[in-house]
Amino acid sequence: MFDGLYLTPITGSLLLFLVVSCGHLYRDNWKKQPEGWRLRSWLFGVPAGVGLLMLAFIPLKF
Repeated sequence: MFDGLYLTPITGSLLLFLVVSCGHLYRDNWKKQPEGWRLRSWLFGVPAGVGLLMLAFIPLKF
């Protein structure tokens, strides 16, 4: 069913960059806790979590 589903090195690298960036913004937002910080935490945390799951369970194909 998902035989053709894989990440190329470029998409894996971009996804890793997205995960690291969103994770950093999540942590910075959590530490400072400005006005509306909970909504922004969800907006940064969900892509970081989904990206980590994709990196963990979708194989890389060279």
